Amino acid sequence: MASLKDMRVRIASTKATQKITKAMQMVAASKLRRAQTAAEAARPYAERMDAVISNIAGAASGSGSAPALLAGTGSDKVHLLLVCTGERGLSGAFNSSIVRLARERALSLLNQGKEVKIFCVGKKGYEQLRRQFERNIVGNVELRSVKVLGFKNAEDIAKKIIAMFEAGDFDVCTLFYSRFKSVISQVPTAQQIIPLVIEAKDDKAGASAVYDYEPAEDEILSSLLPRNLAVQIFRALLENNASFYGAQMSAMDNATRNAGDMIRRQTLVYNRTRQAMITKELIEIISGAEAL
Repeated sequence: MASLKDMRVRIASTKATQKITKAMQMVAASKLRRAQTAAEAARPYAERMDAVISNIAGAASGSGSAPALLAGTGSDKVHLLLVCTGERGLSGAFNSSIVRLARERALSLLNQGKEVKIFCVGKKGYEQLRRQFERNIVGNVELRSVKVLGFKNAEDIAKKIIAMFEAGDFDVCTLFYSRFKSVISQVPTAQQIIPLVIEAKDDKAGASAVYDYEPAEDEILSSLLPRNLAVQIFRALLENNASFYGAQMSAMDNATRNAGDMIRRQTLVYNRTRQAMITKELIEIISGAEAL
């Protein structure tokens, strides 16, 4: 059995850990507000960009000269998985849930005889995927030194992806990230970004409006599609940032509560052990006095 001194040291250590987790929870809560605001502000722009491109792509559907980012290469042999995770841990299942979704997709594609390449954005995703898919990883970008995420960060990543696509390194690119839903709910999401998937939308109000484009649709798409790719990556980074702080806040809150429970249990054991030792000493003193 541990001595009373060891128990006191253990209780003091748990209290120190509780102070750290409580501080981390408060820091995550303060950063979550800004990250959530940024993520929610980026959604309307990204959704509107999708709507504009869908409209233009519908008008250009009859043309045989659509940009490759929209039309694709005509093959789906080589897949690139763009996996966006966090730079730090202590955030519950935030990073592992994104990696799990990407890993399942990679294994499914490999079982279908496809070639899989992985491009990691974030330290934690790279560390986890490297254990099983080290040969498949073709790139890694860390944003640990970035204090405030900007569109330039997403644009740089988009340029690398487009350069790989133009070089014929892959046929299909899928983006993996965690969509922020609430503080206790983050949804791992897979979104195909190359070739761009145009969702068919029902026109409940009647016939769609007809637009004339100047310059031609294909020329507009050749300019909009690279920017849309950067916009979608930027949105994913912002969603990830908000999801990370939400997950970290929840994880640190749970850790603080668990530390409190441990302190109560350790204190109870300490008091019982101390009481038992005092009782034993009293019995020994009384027994010795009676013997005299």
